[in-house]
Amino acid sequence: MADAATVTRSQPAPERAVDAPTRASRLRFWRSPADQPRWGRPALLAVAALAAVVYGWQVRHAGYAEYYAVAVRSMSVSWRAFLFGAFDPGATVTVDKLAGAFLPQALAARVFGFHPWSLALPQVVEGVVSVLVLYRLVRRWCGAPAGLLAAAMFALTPIVASMFGHPMEDAALTMCLVLAADAFVAALAGARTGRLVLAGLWVGLGFQAKMLQSWLVLPAFALTWLAFAPATRRLRLGQVALAGAGTVAVSLAWVLLLTVVPAADRPYVDGTTNDSAVAMVFGYNGLDRFGAHVPGTVQSGFTTPDPAGATDAAASPAGSWHKLVDPGYATQIGWLYPLALAGLVVGLLRHRRARRADPVRAGFVLWGGWLATAAVVFSAMTLTHRAYLATLAPPLAALAAAGVVLSWRALRDRWATWLLPAVLLVQLAWTAHLAGRYAGFLPWLTWPALATAAAATVALVVVGRRPRRPSGAPVAAGPPAERPWRAVAALGVAAVLVVPAAWGLSVLDRRYAGTAFEAGAGPSGPVGLALDADTTDTLTAPRRRLDDYLLAHRDGARYVAATSSWRTASQFVLPTGQPFLPLGGYSGLVPQPTVAELRALVDAGELRFVLLGGVGGLGTTDSELSRIMTWVLSSCREVPAADHGGGDELLVYRCGPGS
Repeated sequence: MADAATVTRSQPAPERAVDAPTRASRLRFWRSPADQPRWGRPALLAVAALAAVVYGWQVRHAGYAEYYAVAVRSMSVSWRAFLFGAFDPGATVTVDKLAGAFLPQALAARVFGFHPWSLALPQVVEGVVSVLVLYRLVRRWCGAPAGLLAAAMFALTPIVASMFGHPMEDAALTMCLVLAADAFVAALAGARTGRLVLAGLWVGLGFQAKMLQSWLVLPAFALTWLAFAPATRRLRLGQVALAGAGTVAVSLAWVLLLTVVPAADRPYVDGTTNDSAVAMVFGYNGLDRFGAHVPGTVQSGFTTPDPAGATDAAASPAGSWHKLVDPGYATQIGWLYPLALAGLVVGLLRHRRARRADPVRAGFVLWGGWLATAAVVFSAMTLTHRAYLATLAPPLAALAAAGVVLSWRALRDRWATWLLPAVLLVQLAWTAHLAGRYAGFLPWLTWPALATAAAATVALVVVGRRPRRPSGAPVAAGPPAERPWRAVAALGVAAVLVVPAAWGLSVLDRRYAGTAFEAGAGPSGPVGLALDADTTDTLTAPRRRLDDYLLAHRDGARYVAATSSWRTASQFVLPTGQPFLPLGGYSGLVPQPTVAELRALVDAGELRFVLLGGVGGLGTTDSELSRIMTWVLSSCREVPAADHGGGDELLVYRCGPGS
């Protein structure tokens, strides 16, 4: 009877069939449905509200990711640029990524105006949606307590808290993958083909946000479905094939668009030397990140930054298999590693003898497969910044929450009273290791919290080994008294989680929220995503004088001017949205436009000025950009700085009639 009770307690409570909600019950959204605990909905809304505050607190100071912000500006003023994901308002060259994540930002800029907060607002919404959906997903799988824990852990993961407050494409990817997992788990319960296809469509939309990174969940999805879906083998294979086809179709929609539209009627594809969307997605943004060069692509030359700041350990090499446990990365994403690993191992062991279609065991395989696949890929690839790692947050939070709940339930079992203390001990040691690398950050909170966790762990060990003797009865071994030691266990869990939560909440402080493009941890504590502090959406006085001169002498040209780098173009496009023509793409190595094409624009009266100098735009001695610069110097007339008033930093050349 005791074993039967234990098995029953280890399973999440089944959801009861309830009547369709009435209009009045829908209005009382803060009340839990009948199939959830009374505290469930109010607690979830509190977590969601906390997430909204954390993500949106610094939204006015979110800054711009300059290169992508210029593209958003262009897409907000030109529907052609919006359709093709162009960098410039004239839609001559795309960004070097798929533009799916930037479309909500462009729409927000059209509605609210172009500001840092309007570009960051879609990510705040995506973050809150992710928190709500993750709760529903984990609640269906492992019960309401696990769902609430997972939502809170996810919301306050440091890189997640920072990412959702900035205009980063990783936010849209993370939301799409959480929605895909939600649809997948709902489909798995009854082998529902439609829901499985919906999961694939969400993965495809994630591809539009961050390309191949969204496909990291597909091995786990396919394995879990083929192993556990309650259907015949033939039907399972057919369902996976159908969902896979939908995933590929949605994923490659933009690639197909740029492949079938003639080159003359669309922007040039950045990141490539052959104007191929396939090369850009699968080469420049794919195999190139693993050190392999694909013909037709510009080598990005990405290197892995020092993961812990200049004063910490040396940077991990691109293929380092320990990079995810290095403090610079682990403090942003990896606080929950021990809890997640414990949840995975204990969950698989507890359900190893379950029926084939057991949804709880399937969930552990799903989350474990997602986590393992992403960890292997990230360890092998070059990481340019820590926002990439945000896709690890959903499985880590889900498995960590399951680990806490399973360990908690084990306190009632005579054979497993040691489980929660053991998990807390490992988590305590890992937290102390990470926090110790940045001992100057909130020491008044970190070390008392860890001491409290240690005391609670010792208390649980002692009580778990103490014989229990009811009044008037002989001494007998048994689990600790439930009420007082439930509070001790809760205190221990809360104490080990308060440190990573404090790192996540640090984004409320502008010292740690940051305003530059990288995310990471410095020696004084966590530093969130920072987006180009020097970027401004206001023309400086010299740039305004130069802009006024160019507009006054434009003579009806299609472009205000061509610039020798995207950074120079951004100084004008970002504040004005005017059509400046960037030369050479992001790297300066893209042959767009060619010398012949530039001369044709000049001859047709569509271009009158070329701006040389500024940051970037050097290319190489044999690049198309260097040949354009040679032609400009020999065929165009330099406008004296005294005439245009823009200073000496940029050299202004007038081409065509009068040059």
